[in-house]
Amino acid sequence: MENQTTPIEFMILGFHNIQGLHFLLSWVISIIYIFTILGNTLIIFLSLVEPCLQTPMYFFLGNLSLLDICQTTTTVPQMQAHLVSGRSSISYARCATQLYFFLFFVGAECMLLATMAYDRYMAICKPLHYTLFMNSKFCVLLVSVSCLSGALNAALHTFLTIHLPFCEANRINYFYCDISPLLALSCGDISLNVIMILVSSIFLGWSPTLCIGRSYGYIVSRILKIHSPEGRSKAFSTCVSHLTAVLLYYGSSIFTYVRPLSSYSLDNDKLISLLYNIVTHMLNPLIYTLRNKDVKRARRKVLVKKMFF
Repeated sequence: MENQTTPIEFMILGFHNIQGLHFLLSWVISIIYIFTILGNTLIIFLSLVEPCLQTPMYFFLGNLSLLDICQTTTTVPQMQAHLVSGRSSISYARCATQLYFFLFFVGAECMLLATMAYDRYMAICKPLHYTLFMNSKFCVLLVSVSCLSGALNAALHTFLTIHLPFCEANRINYFYCDISPLLALSCGDISLNVIMILVSSIFLGWSPTLCIGRSYGYIVSRILKIHSPEGRSKAFSTCVSHLTAVLLYYGSSIFTYVRPLSSYSLDNDKLISLLYNIVTHMLNPLIYTLRNKDVKRARRKVLVKKMFF
């Protein structure tokens, strides 16, 4: 009979099959991480200091940027340490902590993206009621509900995962501690874990996706009724950035989590994991600033202040 003791530490295999490229990969990830931190920090800073950006839309965007920074920081520094030092061990307690915070930020961001779609729906389809409903207290409440949903989801899955037996198996074929590689490592019954993943995917995956789809269905219908080409272009431009971010984030995360466990291949899923855990968070600031006139105007205003004062 297998020994079902819990291992003291895990070994993160990660990039073990590309030994000769560790230095190059470390530099690439470092550059992406730096751009992620700088870009998202800039958005947070501008949304705090510029009066023209102190609206519900940019309040949600600032919180999205904060979640992007936190989620990336949960995994990338450890990934870099393993690449540079060559050591790939992580204690059981640190693995559980990383799992919790990673799932927390993922769940909160899924809910926040749905909240941002609702904000765009209210702004375009219900403009006369927008300022009445989307006041500061309601915006804080929506962000709080998003974070609470992520926290409860993370606590549930972390609790179920850390109580699994691992039979002294401790080699995680992934970049960090996540649900799927830990379930693949367990020698116990994971049926409850699989059921709860399905339940979570409904509440934090498919339900927000349906809300976003419904919101944009109403938005597109409303935009098509606008007679002025300039009006249609302005209304659409306020949504295209968010919709692009949604497609990138939800597309990669749904592929990672919202599918049968039997279809998981950890070797193949690594690239998808890098996409939605690192690259997507770097692209978000670019997506929201390249076509956003308000953000570009605020950025120029701040730069002028720095130059002359």
